[in-house]
Amino acid sequence: MAPVSSSAQAVIPATQRPPRGAESGRLAARQHTKADPDRRPCLLRTMPNSATVGRRIEIGIPGARNMLTLYYAARTCSLASHIALLDAGATYELKRIDFGRTEQRSPAYLEINPKGRVPAMVTARGVLTETPAILAFIAQSFPEARLAPMSDPFAFAALQSFNSYLCATLHVAHAHRMRGNRWADDPASFADMQRKVPQSVGACYELIESRMLRGPWVMGESYTIADPYLFTVAQWLEGDGVDPASIPRVMEHRGRMAERVNVQRAMAEELA
Repeated sequence: MAPVSSSAQAVIPATQRPPRGAESGRLAARQHTKADPDRRPCLLRTMPNSATVGRRIEIGIPGARNMLTLYYAARTCSLASHIALLDAGATYELKRIDFGRTEQRSPAYLEINPKGRVPAMVTARGVLTETPAILAFIAQSFPEARLAPMSDPFAFAALQSFNSYLCATLHVAHAHRMRGNRWADDPASFADMQRKVPQSVGACYELIESRMLRGPWVMGESYTIADPYLFTVAQWLEGDGVDPASIPRVMEHRGRMAERVNVQRAMAEELA
C-alpha cells in the first residue's frame, strides 16, 4: 500500500486498497515480530513458542508473561489498538473478524467477546474489550514505549478522559448513521438519525478542534495512545458529512499520523 503523505489522503480510496484474499471469509491469523523504527527502544524479552500462535513476551510487570491476540475488523475502531501494539513494540497475533459474514455473531467469537464487537484482546489474565481499556493496558504493559504519562495520575486521567469521549460520545454519534436499529425499530427513525449525524458528529469535532486537541499531538508535545485513536475515528468524518475545512487542526493531525510507519503498516496488514 502506498504511503499516505497528506491529510487529504489520510482516508485511502477504495480503488487503492489491496484486495482481500481468500482468507477474508474466516478468522485470519497474522503475527508481527519486526522492529519498528518509529518507537523508542523497548527492552522486552521474547521467548519462542508455537509458530502458529505467536510468542510469549515479558511485559512491564516483573516476571509477568502475556500472550496478546487482537481480534479486529478492517476499517473499524480496532485499528487504534493495532497501531498501539506496534508503537509499544509488542509481539502479538492478529485474528480477523469478517463483518460481511457476520463472524462477530458466531458462537466461537461470542465465547471470546459476548458483546459481538471489536476490538477484543486476549491476554494471559483474560479478555479485554473497549478501546480505551485496551489502549491503557498496552501503555501500562509497555512503559518503555512512553505511550502514556504513567507517573502523573492527573495527566493519565486527562488522557483517559479524551479517549472516553471518543468512545462514548463521538463513536456513538457516528454509529447513528448505519446502526439505527440499536436505538429504534421504525425505519423512519433510522432516516432521522442519519440526517442528524453531520450535526452531532460535527459538534464533537468542533469541540476537539477548539478545546481538546492540545498541540501537534492530542495531549500536547508528547505522542500517546490518544493519537492512534483520534486518527482512527477521523477516518470516518467525511462519510459522516463533516466538512474537513472546518477542522484544520484535526486534519493536520490526521495527516501527521498517516505519515507514521506504524500507521501505514497497521493499515496495510488489516487491508491485506
